[in-house]
Amino acid sequence: MPLAPQAASSAILEREGRFLLIRRMNPPSADLYAFPGGRAEPGETPAETAVREFFEETGIRARNPVLFATYDLNGDKDDSRHFFLSVFRVEADADTEAIAADDAADPGWYTVEEIRTLPVPPSVLECAERLAAEIEAR
Repeated sequence: MPLAPQAASSAILEREGRFLLIRRMNPPSADLYAFPGGRAEPGETPAETAVREFFEETGIRARNPVLFATYDLNGDKDDSRHFFLSVFRVEADADTEAIAADDAADPGWYTVEEIRTLPVPPSVLECAERLAAEIEAR
């Protein structure tokens, strides 16, 4: 019988058309660039998970999480992991710098064009492209 998916959240911080990504150090998605995020802790809402994980991985205090997308991520047949991922847009003070911590490395700000050239999970590219299109339409 398949296990229920684990709750996970990630957070998108955008500044002037660039998105903050970190490089994952551990499975799943080791060595892929992604939005900061991770597994929920017991009793946390998806929004609380997104803000906590964002701070743990970047040192930036995010605020005003707004649900942007959800994904049912079922691991491949060699990987029993199954996650329900909630992706939030967040805000943060413009002068705060990202400092990689926890299981994150190499924080950086990337345009959608640059993200297309990086090893990223499909959900990251999809969210970045959708957000960039919304920003352009404003």
